[in-house]
Amino acid sequence: MTKIKDIHSRKTINSRGEPTIEIEVKSKRELGRVSSPSGASVGKFEATAFPKEGVDSTIKTIRDNKNEFVGLDPSNQQKIDQKLKKLDGTDNFSKLGGNGAIALSMATSKLAAKTKQIPYYEYLTELADTEPSLPLPLGNMIEGGEHAGKGATEIQEFLTLPTKVESEKQAIISNAEVHHQIKKILEEKNKSFSGGKGDEGGWVESLKTREALDILKKSTEKIEKRKNAKIRLGIDVAASEMWNGKNYEYRRSENKETNQQIRFMKKLVEEYNIKYLEDPLQEEDFEGFSKIKDKINKDVLICGDDLFVTNQNRIQEGINKKSANTVLIKPNQIGTLTDTIEAIKLAKENNYKITVSHRSGETTDTSIAHLAVATSEIIKCGAVNGERTAKLNELIRIEEKSNIGLTNLQT
Repeated sequence: MTKIKDIHSRKTINSRGEPTIEIEVKSKRELGRVSSPSGASVGKFEATAFPKEGVDSTIKTIRDNKNEFVGLDPSNQQKIDQKLKKLDGTDNFSKLGGNGAIALSMATSKLAAKTKQIPYYEYLTELADTEPSLPLPLGNMIEGGEHAGKGATEIQEFLTLPTKVESEKQAIISNAEVHHQIKKILEEKNKSFSGGKGDEGGWVESLKTREALDILKKSTEKIEKRKNAKIRLGIDVAASEMWNGKNYEYRRSENKETNQQIRFMKKLVEEYNIKYLEDPLQEEDFEGFSKIKDKINKDVLICGDDLFVTNQNRIQEGINKKSANTVLIKPNQIGTLTDTIEAIKLAKENNYKITVSHRSGETTDTSIAHLAVATSEIIKCGAVNGERTAKLNELIRIEEKSNIGLTNLQT
C-alpha cells in the first residue's frame, strides 16, 4: 500500500497577483500538486477561502498538523477529507480555510491517481462513479460587475457556448476566435478602445446590456460561418452583487424589483436565444429561480452558482423547490473533493446538468479540466489568458490521448 510520506505547502500568487496556496502531497516515489484559486464575487454561503490571518495561517496549520495525514493511504479520500474537517472544526473551514483544504484534498487524489498510473480524470470517474465525456467550453467574452471597473457592463459575464461542433479543439478555438472578433468590433465602435480585459480575460468596455449582447451575437454569427459550428450565447448576471435588499441596482437604467428582474431576464433570453443563464437572481431566492425556470424555455440552462455554492444542503433545497436545472461546481466553495463529488452526484441523480467552473483569481492548475471530463457537461474556464488556456489546452491533450467523445449536451 502506498502511504503519504510528506506534505509541503507554499504561498504562491493567483492571476490577480493575490496570495494563494499550493500544496504537494508526497509518497516515496510520486507527488500530487494542486494550487487553489479565489473568487471576486463570492457567495455568502461558501467556505471561507482563508482564515482572517491569511494564507500564512493556513500554511502553519497544515505544517503543524501534517502528521495527521502522514502514513495514510492517499486513495482513502473519505478518510483524508474527514481528517480535514476534524482539523478545521468549523462548518465553513473558517479556521483552516477552504482553499487550503481543497488543495490538500485534491493533491492527495492526484497522488492516488499517479500511484495507480492512470490519468487524473479516470481516477475521478472511479470516485464519482461516472463515465467520462469531453465538456463544452463556456467562454467569457465581455466582462463587467465585480470583474471590471465601475464603468463596465452591469451584468458580470457575457459568454459563448459552442454546441454543434466536431471536437473539443474546434469548440475551444471557436471561442478564441469569437473573442478576437469582439475586439475588432469594439475597436470599430470606439477608436480609443484601450483593449482592457477583466479578471477572466473578457473585454471591458462601457456598454449597455443589449449593446454587449448585440456585439456578442454579431461576433458569434461570423465565427459560426467560418468554423461551421453552432455557438449559443450565455450570461452570468451575478445578481447577488446587484441586490440591495429590496431591488436590483442598474446604473444605466431603472432599478428592478424581483418580478421586473424575472421579466427582464425572460426578455433577454428570448431576444438573443440565450442558452445559458447563471445567477439571474440573488443567492437566497430559491422561489424566484423556480419562477424563472417555469417562464423560460426548457432548453435554457438556468444555473445556480451563489444559489448552490457546491453545497449538498442548498442543492437539495433547490431540488425540493424546483429551482434552476444546472449546478455550478467550484471545489473551493465547499473545501473537500468528497463533498464536491457528493454535490455532483446529488445534482445528477435529480437530472440537473453540471458546469465545472474556474474562479476569477485563477492559477495554472489544470485539476478542474479533469474534474469536468469526469463529471460535467460544461466547463467554464474562460477563452484566453494563460491561467485559463492551461485548462483548455489540457482538454485538447486529453482529447488527443483518449477515445473520449463530446458530451451529449450538443443542441
